[in-house]
Amino acid sequence: MSKNIKRVAYIGLLAAFAVVISYVESLLPINIGIPGVKPGLANFVIVIALYEFNVKDAFMINLIRILIVGMMFGNLFSILFSISGAVVSLIVMALVKKIKGMSLFGVSVAGGVAHNVGQLIVAAFVVNTYTIGYYIPVLIIAGIITGILVGIPASIVRGVLHKILVSERIS
Repeated sequence: MSKNIKRVAYIGLLAAFAVVISYVESLLPINIGIPGVKPGLANFVIVIALYEFNVKDAFMINLIRILIVGMMFGNLFSILFSISGAVVSLIVMALVKKIKGMSLFGVSVAGGVAHNVGQLIVAAFVVNTYTIGYYIPVLIIAGIITGILVGIPASIVRGVLHKILVSERIS
């Protein structure tokens, strides 16, 4: 099987896995009283893709996940907020990953914070007020916590997946 076919197959599998994780997360009764704060566990797939593939592949996996989950369980606004957070998060993670000595956990935390900030920016435009900026401290703390929670399984799974990809000469 060619390298490109294997790459597309892995990207499809990762996108499907991210969709399943997003669905399971939507079933969890997590409500801390702040709109939009959730663990974002499917983002660990994006962190892995960023390390094992590239930014373009990670973006495609995330876009596929957001569109499928949004069409099945959300609405146009949920898709808009998810895409805004995902784009900002991916850009920040790609840049932070280039910093010498930055760990996967650091990249994941930066992505969690950036995701929340990206969504807050869109929310400010949607509701046409900047007073929701008062959520920033809480969202930064939530981003740090969720970034750590995403970084732990991402680190474990990445180690296993890296061995598979190297043995198949895909990464």
